[in-house]
Amino acid sequence: MSHGSSPAAWTAVLVCLLGITIGGLALIPDPNWTLFWVGVGITLLSGIIGRVMAAAGLGLDQPEL
Repeated sequence: MSHGSSPAAWTAVLVCLLGITIGGLALIPDPNWTLFWVGVGITLLSGIIGRVMAAAGLGLDQPEL
């Protein structure tokens, strides 16, 4: 059983981690709200990137039901 180990999944996770890191660092020591929201946007974009890459054939093959 594979646990989502595909280029689409790995890219989505790495982009999500980048967004969370940017958003978290934006809050230290004084909040930079613009940079924080950029991090939130990148984090949300990671889900879209993963779906688009999976639709392009870079995700796991789904068994037909």
